[in-house]
Amino acid sequence: MARIRPRSIRPGGVDEYIAACPTAVQAKLKRIRDAIRVVAPGSVETVSYFQMPGYSYEGYDYNGMFAWFSFKEPNVRLHVRPPAIQQQRKKDLAAYATTKALVIFSPDQDIPVALVKKLVRASVKIMKGKAR
Repeated sequence: MARIRPRSIRPGGVDEYIAACPTAVQAKLKRIRDAIRVVAPGSVETVSYFQMPGYSYEGYDYNGMFAWFSFKEPNVRLHVRPPAIQQQRKKDLAAYATTKALVIFSPDQDIPVALVKKLVRASVKIMKGKAR
């Protein structure tokens, strides 16, 4: 039986992704990017997964991917590993639309940097916990 190789992670492409988005949302995307980089120093930044910016640490399941961000007209979105969102207090997320692994920020909302950091920390913890 042939072994399926995981997709390779190719660093880079995030500056180009942000530059290709509407000017009105670029600062919001940069705020999310900066928050992820603070929480996850040394992680690999890539656009090779799902054609959106993503972050990984080598040596974990799912190629070590733990957070992504994206723009889908008209919203900016943060993607994290489930159950990071479900673990948050409902009041922390009450102002945002969410799914199992997605927080959606509408164009008229500021990016809640502290919440982004908290969700990314939770996502990294979930990923590292699966390695046990």
